[in-house]
Parts: sequence; C-alpha cells; structure tokens
Amino acid sequence: MKYLITGTAGFIGFHLAKNLLERGDTVIGIDNINDYYDVNLKYARLANTGIEKKKIHPNNPVQSTIYSKYRFIKMDLAEKENLINIFRDESIDVVINLAAQAGVRYSLTNPHAYIDANITGFLNILEACRAFPVKHLVYASSSSVYGANTKMPFSTSDNVDHPLSLYATTKKANELMAHNYSHLFNIPTTGLRFFTVYGPWGRPDMALFLFIEAISKGKPIQVFNHGKMRRDFTYVGDIVEGVVRVADRPPVGNPEWSGNNPDPGSSYAPYKVYNIGNSSPVELMDYIGALEKALGKTAQKEMLPLQPGDVPATYADVTDLMRDTGYKPDTPVEQGVANFVTWYKEYYSK
Repeated sequence: MKYLITGTAGFIGFHLAKNLLERGDTVIGIDNINDYYDVNLKYARLANTGIEKKKIHPNNPVQSTIYSKYRFIKMDLAEKENLINIFRDESIDVVINLAAQAGVRYSLTNPHAYIDANITGFLNILEACRAFPVKHLVYASSSSVYGANTKMPFSTSDNVDHPLSLYATTKKANELMAHNYSHLFNIPTTGLRFFTVYGPWGRPDMALFLFIEAISKGKPIQVFNHGKMRRDFTYVGDIVEGVVRVADRPPVGNPEWSGNNPDPGSSYAPYKVYNIGNSSPVELMDYIGALEKALGKTAQKEMLPLQPGDVPATYADVTDLMRDTGYKPDTPVEQGVANFVTWYKEYYSK
C-alpha cells in the first residue's frame, strides 16, 4: 500500500510513518516544519527515519537513507497546486492527515493559524482526494471536540456542538467537512478523536515535557485546576496501532443510520468517527506521581485554577473501536511515562 501521511515531522506522524515503513508499506511524508515549537526536534525525528536536514528544500522530495520506501516533501497544505501535483504523480491508496496547528491554549492568541492549517489545509486534502480518488482518507480529530460535555465516558454517538476552544472548533469542522465529501463524492473518510497523547518524541508544549523540564531544573510545575484534572492519557504507540488498524478498514455506509434519530459517529455515507483513548482516566496528580517515580525526584507544585479552553476531565468510550478493529489501547501510565523519561534523558544528553 502507498500512504500519504501529512505531519511526518510531528509527534504522531513520525511514529506512524516508522510503523508503516517497518511493515513494508510505501510512505510519502509531508510537513511544513513550522516553528510552533523547536524545529530541531522535528528535524531530529526526520533524521531518525533517514531524512537528512541538509537535503530538505521546499517541494523537493527527499529520499530516506534508512527506508527505501520513504520520501519526504517539505510543503504547506495551503499550497493547493503543489498538493494536487503529488496526487497526480502518485497512485496513493490511503491518506492519513495528521498535519494541523496543535494546542488549545495557543488558539486563544493565534486563531488565524488554526483556520489556515486546520480548515484551509484540510479542504485542500479533501479536494485532492476528490480529484484523485483514494481508498480511504483518515484524519486526526481530537477529544477536545467534546467541549462542555460532562456525560462520561465520551461517546462518538454524543452531540458535540459546544466546543470550548477554536482548536476544538476546527476539529469538529473537519468532521463535518469530511462527511460532506463522503456524502457528495463517496470518499471513505474516518475521523479519529485522540485522547491526550504522550510518549517518546512528544511535543515540548505538552504537560509531560513541561513537567520534566521544570523538575529537572528544580523549578515548580504548574498544576491547573488545583490538580483536580482527570485525563484519558493515551500512549503514542497505542494511538499508532489504532490508526493503522482503522486505516486498513475503510468505512461503508451504516444501513441502520436514520435521519429521524441521527448517530453523529456514523452515516449512510462511507463515514465514521472513532475515539482512540486508554478508556481509563488518570488523576493529574497520579500522572505527576508516575513522572516523579521515573525521575526519582519530587516536584514542587504551584496550584492554579482551570485555564480558559481546558476541560476538567476526559474519558473515551472505545466500544466502536473494539468492535470494528478488535483493538483497545492499554499501556499503563506508569510504563508510558517511564518510556518517555528514558527517551528524554537519552535525547537531551547528546
């Protein structure tokens, strides 16, 4: 199979590309390598897959020195014509769109970045799939779409019309846009609502990264909502396994779907939405405790109120994922955090 993966210099995209390459698939990777966070980490991820920084130039394919079936192209999804050219020149089987402007808090001060990357960029992906049909379009959504919902666990059959950040709004918009193209053009699309992904090679703006840096420097960590947060922390390896299993299973229309009682997570069209989460919420203080144990250090804690755009709890209902793919994420937080600490120490000791 030939996969086009967007965001392969990113956290999840990097791991996904390696997984597919190691099972023998062909991967074309795209990333604009923006400076939302340290670009050196992005280049290091690429280097780990054999993409040499010195060879990367805009819109110039770079062949991996490690994987014979991996080529990388530095480009922005807003570059519609260049994206169309890739689809025209390659016989792509499956598209996995992970490229996006990430971060809930950043969306409060930089809203236009989310429209450009998450709306315009995704529209260009949809149009390319329309012009050059693929077997399956898989795209990253987010648990953030549940917003003000408080009924636990979060189910894809729940209404999600009350997002609490522009980031969440753009992810919900992606789901609506995908359904439109599934309905009008019969493009099989699957949205994946990721729940608080963490692990080796993670983003520096994420809690685990911020915590370990503060603890290592003897500085206090910021603990929001006075520690009374619950998150369905999901290990990146589990996320990737879920993505691969879903990607191998394009959706078909749900014959039981009814407009009289519409299920938001499926459709009469070839459209589906899944949660991918550990389905085992962890208290923030226990998450910090796992980090303290792995580091052998106790954190100084600065207790703060809930931040705008944040939700106090997340909890994934993965019934549909288990039924359709036979898979459920299950890496314990203690193991996942320890794996992250091992990677962090190794990476930053160089």
